[in-house]
Amino acid sequence: MSNLLQILGSALALYIGWRAIRFYLSKSPLDNLPGPESESFVSGNVAKLMDLREAWDFQRGLVERYGRLFAIHGLFNTKWIYTYDPRALHSVYVKDQDVFEESEILTVSFKLFVGPGLLATLGDQHRKQRKMLNPVFSAKHLREMTPIFNDVIRKLQEAIATRVKGGTQEIDVLNWMGRTALELIGQGGLGHSFDPLTEDKADEFADSVKAYFPVSAQIHVVIQQLLPFLVRIGPASFRRKVAEMVPYGHSQHMIRISDAMHARSVRIVNEKRAALEGGDEALKQQVGEGKDIMSVLLRANMSASEADRLTDEELIAQVSVLVLAAMDTTSNALSRILNQLAMHPEVQEKLREELVRARDDGTGSLRDLDYDEVMELPYLDAVCRETLRRYPPVKGLFRVIRKDGVLPLSAPVVGKDGSLIDHIPVSKGMRMITDIEASNCNRELWGEDAYEWKPERWLKPLPRALEEAHIPGVYSHLMTFIGGARACIGFKFSQLEMKVVLATLIPAFKFELTDQPIFWNAAGVAYPSVGDSMKPEMPLRVTPI
Repeated sequence: MSNLLQILGSALALYIGWRAIRFYLSKSPLDNLPGPESESFVSGNVAKLMDLREAWDFQRGLVERYGRLFAIHGLFNTKWIYTYDPRALHSVYVKDQDVFEESEILTVSFKLFVGPGLLATLGDQHRKQRKMLNPVFSAKHLREMTPIFNDVIRKLQEAIATRVKGGTQEIDVLNWMGRTALELIGQGGLGHSFDPLTEDKADEFADSVKAYFPVSAQIHVVIQQLLPFLVRIGPASFRRKVAEMVPYGHSQHMIRISDAMHARSVRIVNEKRAALEGGDEALKQQVGEGKDIMSVLLRANMSASEADRLTDEELIAQVSVLVLAAMDTTSNALSRILNQLAMHPEVQEKLREELVRARDDGTGSLRDLDYDEVMELPYLDAVCRETLRRYPPVKGLFRVIRKDGVLPLSAPVVGKDGSLIDHIPVSKGMRMITDIEASNCNRELWGEDAYEWKPERWLKPLPRALEEAHIPGVYSHLMTFIGGARACIGFKFSQLEMKVVLATLIPAFKFELTDQPIFWNAAGVAYPSVGDSMKPEMPLRVTPI
């Protein structure tokens, strides 16, 4: 083992030396772009960009100083493109998707820890998986699942009511939103119940999913950047043995998380397949009665042509992908909404009034809303849109240039030499970051109050500049769910979940801030914690109404 470590160390030293020579001798079209000085030869500016606490202020400072397009220093001081320019985003996510692909750092990480699901695949394999999954995220299918949503969230209301029946209590809202999101994707997505909600029940799979993004964010930035190279060393069994011997706590934790998620995914797929083979009577005994996403996917896969059929490995990976994609992003977005409502009690009260009016059954009791009713409430929609605009759960995304091309700009930027730059030549191997939050808060498009949280902005016509910018996002001129072939496939599922949760909880409870300071950490999916702690939690004072 010591010989292997010596070989790996020597290889790394040679690689660093080669990058150092290349850095000082090579020229790049990015050299004329403005940008910050490097913080470190090894990590450039990336360590600060990925720092859980410093990233917010650092990135906003860069955006406000350098504008829509600039260069930063990546690993070993290579130049990276950093942009939120509307036309550049359209090129990256829609027009030239074959040039600007998902970073292998992300795809390799997801494939390593989750498997070859939708988040880990590219090209034809990704398109094949997406084609199979698209129908189950349609509005038609979501209408059929709305009663399942209402049933689950009613249990959430009962559970919280039990805990505050004696009066105001501090409740960890993040924990409850996470449990609810898991149960919603469990019943609606997998036909499987993870959590009764009305009682506390430990679940290894649930704990692993909740820990995935916070733990992965704490793996050292250099290890994250080198992961695509490390996974090419030897067969998987060899890499597993090496990984198990690495004395690094976060890596060991990720191995345990990956194992727990894979084991439960295999079990769920096998149960679903057995129920389908058992016919209609067996399906009726399942959670969701065979209407869940995984049952529909397995049924479609059985009848698909051999060319379109997904492998067992791909199907198993989709279980963890569905839960990861649906759980942290939506539960953390819901927690952010409740955090904002606690900070703005006048908005909370206005929302409560709208929801009570809509749910009034004429006898003074509150009824459940169907899909169309809950989706069309204007102030509820404004609160959700504004939170997703100002506080996207995923702040930015990496892309890698796969072949030479050109990155166009919506308006010229000024280079270091004073020249006007209206496009950037890009070459294979270059890397870039697209800043979702900066796009959503672009003052040129949204106005001077772009960084302020104002739900009312959605109740009047949006700025003409925004309409004319043609932001390529699939949702409300926002990049929150991105756009193009890799747009979030479940964004309508997420919207429905957020709105049904709020429509149920806001009329039943009042949410207020506690004396504990809440900090939102800039992980892969932003999450809240208390004070200096990194533990995911968000206590709020909850009072029954």
